[in-house]
Amino acid sequence: MAAHILSRLFSLRPSALDAHLLGFHARPGLTGMTRFAVEFLYFGIKEARACLFAGLFFAAVFLVPRTGLWGVARYDVLLIVALSIQGAMIWSRLETLDELKAITLFHLIGFALEVFKTSGAIQSWSYPDFAWTKVFGVPLFSGFMYAAVGSYIIQAWRLFDLRVEHHPPFWMGVVIALLIYVNFFTHHYIGDYRWYVAACALGLYARSCVIFRPLDVERRMPLLLAFVLIGFFIWLAENLSTFFGIWKYPNQLGAWSMVHVGKWSSWSLLVVMTFTIIVNLKHIKARIHVPA
Repeated sequence: MAAHILSRLFSLRPSALDAHLLGFHARPGLTGMTRFAVEFLYFGIKEARACLFAGLFFAAVFLVPRTGLWGVARYDVLLIVALSIQGAMIWSRLETLDELKAITLFHLIGFALEVFKTSGAIQSWSYPDFAWTKVFGVPLFSGFMYAAVGSYIIQAWRLFDLRVEHHPPFWMGVVIALLIYVNFFTHHYIGDYRWYVAACALGLYARSCVIFRPLDVERRMPLLLAFVLIGFFIWLAENLSTFFGIWKYPNQLGAWSMVHVGKWSSWSLLVVMTFTIIVNLKHIKARIHVPA
């Protein structure tokens, strides 16, 4: 059954694939382990589809040689690839112009953070290779790594028909998001308060639940668990990126070593911040339940 489903899905065009994945057809005949297997398969397919931008972009990260292509430096090639993917998604209507505005905001927020973290006074990590498209020592493609997180959440929201119950008041979410972002800068000067901020986020989102539909039945998951899981997969992608030398932490300059597991918490907090921006999109905000 799984092989038949996969062969059918792979034969569809992107628009037809989305129509199939978004189609609601009750399947009362699916029960027990068969239902679990089919739902899990569709969950994986929808996750892969939601990661379209991130998947294509990071495939380029891993495939483009360090020496670049056709005389074009690697970082410059990656910028061209990222712009091409983003343009194709808008052209094919997989993303709207409003969603593009939010993704652009992620790009700018991420790029500003990159400039600060790679500055001579901080040097948290570095981009060692040459590129024409470096600004303040940071290649312009780097902002797309943050934008990829926003793109994933936007695509997953649509494909899984997501809703959120017991979301905190929006202004509180904005305050937490700002504190998260500010701490990425200030912890170099006044100490790292991420765990205090994380504790506030834990209390704020403790009752929040995300409702999603892998196939034909709605499932529930604590929103906090979703933040942590997304952060974990970003941390894995970061390990792969540093392994391929896209950027390097100081302890990786001599030889590669695994990115410290503490970065997982940083990425999870960044996901909270990204989610806060996403939920303010009009069509998404309409599916957020805030208790009176």
